[in-house]
Amino acid sequence: MFQKPEFQIINYKENNMLTQNDALTLNERGITFKNAEHQLNSFKTGFPFLEIISVAKPGKGIIQVSPEEETSLLKQWDSYLNTSASILKFVPASGAASRMFKDLFEFMNKPSTECLTDFEKSFFEQIENFAFYDDLNKKCIENEGENITSLKQSKNYNAIVTNLLLEKGLNYGALPKGLLKFHRYLTENRTPMQEHLVEGAMYAANGKREVNIHFTVSQEHRDLFQNHLDACKTDYENTLQVKIGVGFSEQKPSTDTLAADQNNEPFRENGKLVFRPGGHGALIENLNDLNYDIIFIKNIDNVVPDSLKPTTVTFKKIIAGKLIELQQKSFEYLKLLENHMISDAKLLEISHFCENELNNHFSTIHSFSTEALRQFLIQKLNRPIRVCGMVKNVGEPGGGPFLVRNNDGTLSLQILESSQINVNNPEDKLKMQQSTHFNPVDLVCGVKNYKGEKFDLLQFVDKNTGFISIKSKNGKTLKALELPGLWNGAMSDWNTIFIEVPILTFNPVKTINDLLRTEHQ
Repeated sequence: MFQKPEFQIINYKENNMLTQNDALTLNERGITFKNAEHQLNSFKTGFPFLEIISVAKPGKGIIQVSPEEETSLLKQWDSYLNTSASILKFVPASGAASRMFKDLFEFMNKPSTECLTDFEKSFFEQIENFAFYDDLNKKCIENEGENITSLKQSKNYNAIVTNLLLEKGLNYGALPKGLLKFHRYLTENRTPMQEHLVEGAMYAANGKREVNIHFTVSQEHRDLFQNHLDACKTDYENTLQVKIGVGFSEQKPSTDTLAADQNNEPFRENGKLVFRPGGHGALIENLNDLNYDIIFIKNIDNVVPDSLKPTTVTFKKIIAGKLIELQQKSFEYLKLLENHMISDAKLLEISHFCENELNNHFSTIHSFSTEALRQFLIQKLNRPIRVCGMVKNVGEPGGGPFLVRNNDGTLSLQILESSQINVNNPEDKLKMQQSTHFNPVDLVCGVKNYKGEKFDLLQFVDKNTGFISIKSKNGKTLKALELPGLWNGAMSDWNTIFIEVPILTFNPVKTINDLLRTEHQ
């Protein structure tokens, strides 16, 4: 559980936007007054765009692994699995599935019973191909007295959709994505949660055949996830010959953000402050609470059936092997850097590693004194490290890879969203358009230092990144603030490496009809 900060008396004459009652409300949520002021100030100032130096491409920021290197990295990871190191798979899974069904909700609310759009036609014509078809058919018979085939023949499409989405049926419109049936097998139909259990056992199980997986879930769905896990865990442990450890956590109230009105003052409802979830960047807090050596991160909806898992598993091991390779070198160099008498030749060697393999660039490094260079290298090496899979951009959404200038003047690789790029600047807009790859939330992270101590990940967040969007509540316009994204600003000050991975490793389900793609059949 999060720790509430101690209540502090505030001089409200200096800030007439927040009251004593507001301070009590903030305190109940675990939000400091200083943090609230920072959020309100962000509405006024906005967030600065990042200075893009260049697009990261293969050979220039994105590594293309050769077949020989693949073999070496796979061995590196398999060897690491047999050590005493702790490994975790971290899966953000709190999102509701309602956005998957946007088109069907619109159809359900239309007066016409005809399926007119291509989306609707595809859904009804191929409905038998969904893994949830049998469950839906039973609900239709139970509630309508007819099966799906009969309802389609009479063009009673609305009955089919309401039995899929609403509480009287499968209630899919209100469930989290992780609990919907995605894939059909001969002996079972699996949810994304189940697919992650199976996948995790294939690349994150240690030498003792133990695999640990952590799901971030919403409070309202936590019991549903737990019940689903209880119903299937033992069977998967027996089938996969592993011991599965599963943890759950929720976004903390302390990571919620204040909403603002059009005058950048606190948005209120009946005199009370209105809060909104801080976005996936809030999960850096959840990640920071977990004590593991290596952590994989992958979204809940990016799963495939067993027939397509080998490619995903292979490249998960490859990026993990690269992480271990670079981490071990970093640790060796950090131990050498403890010596104040380290030679200039060794400092030059470490500098080249820092620049060429960890992508830390600083143009004036040659002017540093020996001690200043030693301290600089310690600072740059002694940080969390992440290796990110990059797939070719074929029109799917995702953060793009760029080389950017940091606040300290150094250059580093970053994953940027479009909101962080000044598209009104022709040069930056062109660079964004020239980006050939994106990150599909495919990361493996090293979160402990060379002494085996866990980093405080909150110290590596760029708080000057974030996003402000326009929303509405009860007919009134409000501004919503999202925290620095988990794999964007929340990991801004990490050492970052990009590796190209096949597009086959990215198969998200953003709409219900995505499940009709060949990859999900």
